[in-house]
Amino acid sequence: MSGSMRNLALWGAASAVLAFLLLPLLIVLVFAFDASSVQVWPIQSFSLKWFYATWADEEVRGALLVSLEVAGLATLFASVLGTLAAVGMSGLSSRIVQVGSFFLTLPIALPGVLTGIAMNSFFTALEIPFTMVTLVIAHTTFCTVVIYSNVMARLRRLPPSLIEAAQDMGARPFRSFTSVTLPLLSGAIVSGMLLAFALSFDEVIVSTFTSGSETTLPLWIFGAIRLGQHMPEVNVVVFAVVAVTLLPIIVGQKLAASASRE
Repeated sequence: MSGSMRNLALWGAASAVLAFLLLPLLIVLVFAFDASSVQVWPIQSFSLKWFYATWADEEVRGALLVSLEVAGLATLFASVLGTLAAVGMSGLSSRIVQVGSFFLTLPIALPGVLTGIAMNSFFTALEIPFTMVTLVIAHTTFCTVVIYSNVMARLRRLPPSLIEAAQDMGARPFRSFTSVTLPLLSGAIVSGMLLAFALSFDEVIVSTFTSGSETTLPLWIFGAIRLGQHMPEVNVVVFAVVAVTLLPIIVGQKLAASASRE
């Protein structure tokens, strides 16, 4: 097979895989502009009326506020916990780091159903009512993993001579951390926070077991699809969730790439 034919075959295979992954999502996004209340393909006419109707729905607006609040708080707490865990682990032996990293990544490595059941059992055993607090705690567990992994990867690339030089100049450990280490980690922390926010914003499995009476936007979508109701509004909400999720992922990847080049 010639080189041009091989490249053509590779491009064709890659295009087929991308179409398989993205075509269902693109169809849902297009249906958000369908003027009809019944999904029929091909779309007969396009309109923005369902965007206005969705925004006027108080239930949707309430779910959006809950999702933003949970994702924001979980990301904030996870940024502190993940950064401290990575900095603390970096000073230990490689074997301890491997064992510690294994246990720290379990919340995101295990299936979401198992994590959700575990969190549900934990809160039930402690007789903690399921509220916004339990939802934030549950989301913080897997958001911490994202930030920990980002910061840990950045710490491995930092030359220890920088911290040693600061200590040789008389800086105490806390001062060397705030003046040298933390500024160098800022790109990895911010990119991890953006990725964690996106992960928390569209999470549904763990939220199902820990939300109680609270309804996030993904939970609202799940409930509406299960009951077969508000399908035009569901398409609009999916469009918004994709937009809100993609933006921090793209920015986070760019920040992570720029931090890795430093």
